Amino acid sequence: MANQRDELPVLVIDGADFSDFDGFTREFSRLLSNHTWHGNLNAFNDLLRGGFGTPENGWVLRWLHSESSRVALGYAETIRRLQRGLLSCHPSDRSVIEAKIRSVQRGEGPTLFDQIVGIIRDHGPGGDESEDGVLLELV
Repeated sequence: MANQRDELPVLVIDGADFSDFDGFTREFSRLLSNHTWHGNLNAFNDLLRGGFGTPENGWVLRWLHSESSRVALGYAETIRRLQRGLLSCHPSDRSVIEAKIRSVQRGEGPTLFDQIVGIIRDHGPGGDESEDGVLLELV
């Protein structure tokens, strides 16, 4: 009997094809049919559910050169993204974002890579949204 994973559609992103979050956004958007993702992580969560250009009923996300991505989407890129967020956030959110920046500058908390992987894993086995059947392969 074939492994269920072998029967699922496989979408591939390549960490060798990007070096920052904007590049990751473009690389992931390339996988989507008739949809463009603009980098909002809440929207990324929605995309993983299927129906927005990703397969419904489960799929495999194979992330090639994931260690390169771990570096590219590490603390420096996380700080850069948070600093960009300060430019457009509501004034009442500034102190929260500034505190996050200080924490990340100390090497504390999740990086962008950690956040993205966490969101993906939430849609797979054991995750809060496991019914979506997204299987992550870090290669």
